[in-house]
Amino acid sequence: MRNFGMKRALLGAAIAALAMNASAAHAASATGTATAKILRQITLTKTSDLQYATIISGATASTVAVSTAGAATCGAGLTCTGTTTAGNFDVQGTSGAVVLVGGASSVTLNGSLGGTMTSTLTYSSANITLGATGGSFQVGGTLSVGANQTAGDYSGTFNVTANYQ
Repeated sequence: MRNFGMKRALLGAAIAALAMNASAAHAASATGTATAKILRQITLTKTSDLQYATIISGATASTVAVSTAGAATCGAGLTCTGTTTAGNFDVQGTSGAVVLVGGASSVTLNGSLGGTMTSTLTYSSANITLGATGGSFQVGGTLSVGANQTAGDYSGTFNVTANYQ
């Protein structure tokens, strides 16, 4: 009976060895590659404010528009004097990368002596490709001036964004 147990153990070991050899013969392998692309952190700097200049209001409501190039259009019944400028923002990051730009669609300007006005905002581009010295975009807008708008200095802030595409 002892011989039978030994034979049985040897047979089991032989079957296990064959099974290991059989699975090794059918095994396959491949090599993978890990990659990464590092981009410089984006910096966004305001270089000029959106400036509607000086406006003398009239008896009817109207608008003053400043293009993204800084050109002004003074609406009917208003008198506009002084220098206008589009808001300008510089973007720094990785050269050759595409950056999506945008931000608020409007801004409320509050007067120093009361009153408010709203400006819709326009952006010179929805995206820019950064060069060796970065890139820039401009913000223009159309300001709604009420009839006999309350006098005073008006200002309001708006947020802009720049993100890699």
